Amino acid sequence: MIDSTRRRHERRIERALEGALQTLAEGDAPTGLIAAVEHAVFPAGARIRPRLCLAVAAACGDPLPALTDAAATAIELLHCASLVHDDLPCFDDAAVRRGQPTVHRTYGEPLAVLAGDAMIVLAFETLARAAVAAPDRLVRLIEIVARGVGSPHGIIAGQAWESEPRIPVVTYRRAKTAALFEAAAAAGATAAGENGAAYRLFGQRIGEAYQIADDILDVTGKPEELGKAVGRDVTLGRPNAANDLGVHGSQHLVEQLVRDALAAVPGCRHPEELEVWTRDTARKLLLAGKERHEAAQREASSA
Repeated sequence: MIDSTRRRHERRIERALEGALQTLAEGDAPTGLIAAVEHAVFPAGARIRPRLCLAVAAACGDPLPALTDAAATAIELLHCASLVHDDLPCFDDAAVRRGQPTVHRTYGEPLAVLAGDAMIVLAFETLARAAVAAPDRLVRLIEIVARGVGSPHGIIAGQAWESEPRIPVVTYRRAKTAALFEAAAAAGATAAGENGAAYRLFGQRIGEAYQIADDILDVTGKPEELGKAVGRDVTLGRPNAANDLGVHGSQHLVEQLVRDALAAVPGCRHPEELEVWTRDTARKLLLAGKERHEAAQREASSA
């Protein structure tokens, strides 16, 4: 049941992303820009944000799946755009993302900047195209998605905190990561015709749990397994829960945030959809961190 739903949602997300990217190739489009965008979007990462969007919509009945797909696509495009910009030399200067060279290492900085910009525009264009079926929901969806990206609450603000002399940990974590999870949950409900605001806290807590699990992997993981560099938070002086609380303390915090998320699920048609999705996601997050930590301990004891 869980696996079949996951595979179905994965297929929906990939098809929707492929369809959105086709619009970039219409007419006499610059081939380098198209290639850079495709490089940023494929191969797939975890796709956890669009999967969250689809899970919430399913819990609400998902009466307009095409609009749900557009909302999920917009969320993922914005996430991919943020990764491309985050990897640039002026920020993290990352060499690898999702197991392949980053966009700026492959296509150069100018095209990386433009690819990120193109995905931001394409995200909102994708929403606008799909909302023909429910134009009354478009304004709210745009507001939700924009809030998840902009300032003071969204990922742009989260990125900007890294340029400040003092970084407030919870505010930073909620803006840098949780804001787009919050937007994904709210957008899924709104696309289904429900009150998206009722799902914000649920999405926020899932996003915080995901970030802390990622902090654990940044401390315990290996680049070849994660498809990106590790130990970057220490190198760049960024907050990291695993460094502050220890791996076990961070795992307990993930568990608490998952409990908080489940408690925040509002009344809906199929609440079991969200409970199953949340528990399955949390299990994978915790298992990955635990396995990497135990492997690191075994290596250290045998050295």
